[in-house]
Amino acid sequence: MQDHGQNYIAGEWVDGTSEIENHNPSDLSDLVGVFAQASADQLDATLDQAQRAQAEWAAYGLERKQAVLSAIGTEMMARAEELGTLLSREEGKPLAEGKGEVYRAGQFFTYYAAECLRQLGENADSVRDGVEIDVRREPVGVVAIISPWNFPTATASWKIAPALCYGNAVVWKPANITPASAVALTEIISRQDIPKGLFSLVMGSGRDIGQRLVESPKVNAISFTGSVPVGKGIAAAAIQNLTRVQMEMGSKNALAVMDDADLDLAVSLALGGAFGGTGQKCTASSRLVVHAAVHDAFVDKLVAGAQAMTVGHALQDGTQIGPVVSAQQLAENLAYVDLGRSEGAELACGGVRLEMPHDGYYMSPGVFLNTTNDMRINREEMFAPLTSVIKVDSYEAALATVNDTTFGLTSGIVTQNLARATHFRRNARTGVVTVNLPTAGTDYHVPFGGRGDSSYGPREQGKAAAEFYTTVKTAYISAGTPM
Repeated sequence: MQDHGQNYIAGEWVDGTSEIENHNPSDLSDLVGVFAQASADQLDATLDQAQRAQAEWAAYGLERKQAVLSAIGTEMMARAEELGTLLSREEGKPLAEGKGEVYRAGQFFTYYAAECLRQLGENADSVRDGVEIDVRREPVGVVAIISPWNFPTATASWKIAPALCYGNAVVWKPANITPASAVALTEIISRQDIPKGLFSLVMGSGRDIGQRLVESPKVNAISFTGSVPVGKGIAAAAIQNLTRVQMEMGSKNALAVMDDADLDLAVSLALGGAFGGTGQKCTASSRLVVHAAVHDAFVDKLVAGAQAMTVGHALQDGTQIGPVVSAQQLAENLAYVDLGRSEGAELACGGVRLEMPHDGYYMSPGVFLNTTNDMRINREEMFAPLTSVIKVDSYEAALATVNDTTFGLTSGIVTQNLARATHFRRNARTGVVTVNLPTAGTDYHVPFGGRGDSSYGPREQGKAAAEFYTTVKTAYISAGTPM
């Protein structure tokens, strides 16, 4: 099935000034669709309309907003198989992951539907007699959302849902690699009881549409997920208008495997964390920090497990690892393989392009051995089905290695020692810590974010989202002289 995807501008589906083709990375002969690219004038028009629509939406009653978000989420969950298939077709993740992502995205909307009814303020007595204080949160205004291709529906949803919940307008620029999923989500939102122009989809390049969006004084807040260099560029542009920003960027997550670890569990966590989603996750386990006492046994099981994983078409039964998302991403991945070898790392398995029945961007999962934490393959985010094993002699060395990074999104430890697990949980310098669980995989009702180069600004998800999508107003009220 092919599709012609339009932009959703100021409440209308419209063509752009140009189009791009979207091909299935599992089978390059499969044209997913042709998608419009917005113009600068169209972006300006939607920002003007968003400002008017936001004021109208903010005045909607709580139950009316709640019904809108609930309807979006319910439909997404009901259509998880259909929309998940579309997602996997254009992005390349295995079908089970695509379906799961869409279903989880629906849960973000139903969660924030409930949050619409929980927007409670605070009150206090003033230090002055006869004065009361009311503290409440109000919408921040027009929110620009710039989302990535690796979780095209889920990441966008965990930004869009709270933005709407707290009374804001949304202008969404998705990644150009995954436009079909963006159009599908927008179509659901467009049918809801919302003011014209409250939600808009503007597809286009980051260089053109994205840059103009973040530079606009009509935008009150920007939520971005992507690379560190792009994030820093957005922050530099946003500060010119004092626009608030929330950014989730790179990572170099470590899973520490201790000498008392259940090795079968540790290997399972490492394989899933490193290679799930073809390693194209900001929470991927790209550094495996392994205690010397179990290193050799762990490596044997890890390499055997990696070699046994099935790489294939995203929509094919039994596929565990789909294709890389694009030719550019594949080239970057293979360049990191060459870099690792040049740094002295041993490539124990994988790391090569695969020839398959369908012409696509297939790559076998690769494991680097004999690596040190100062190698570039252990310092830079690769976003690839590649992971590195780093041998350490003690728990203290493992913790130090985990923390020796400019990033700080997720980290994990595999151990049966409660005291050690507690110490790690308290001292790992990451925004998310896991114990006997993979570094990838988080819940939607609690905060998500990192430290260092991984994140900037308030946390996403759960009640923490209110910190970004609202502004606080403090009111002082004099009751006057009692009768």
